[in-house]
Amino acid sequence: MKPETLGFFEKVYEVVRLIPFGRVTSYGAIAKYLGATKSARIVGYAMNASHTKDVPAHRVVNRKGLLTGKHHFEGTNLMQQLLENEGVEVVENQIQNLEAIYWDPSKELI
Repeated sequence: MKPETLGFFEKVYEVVRLIPFGRVTSYGAIAKYLGATKSARIVGYAMNASHTKDVPAHRVVNRKGLLTGKHHFEGTNLMQQLLENEGVEVVENQIQNLEAIYWDPSKELI
């Protein structure tokens, strides 16, 4: 992996650590905040590689609120369980009331 990619991953982790308890954001919102609008997929790669870091990766979902990264968590429903422990309602792998709990770093981190 290129050093600049690793640097980008660390920036992603810094943002993800700021997502408040009980809120979620999307891969694309993080990419946009970091000035890399078309890099949502790279944010996803960062989340996949975050298991040894202290990063609440369960709070990052796709733009529709789907738990697309759930297969990267140990156990079949760990991502959903972590979200539900924070009061987030999940039905059929999709966040309910996404608009109400969505956290946009471009608006929240000024």
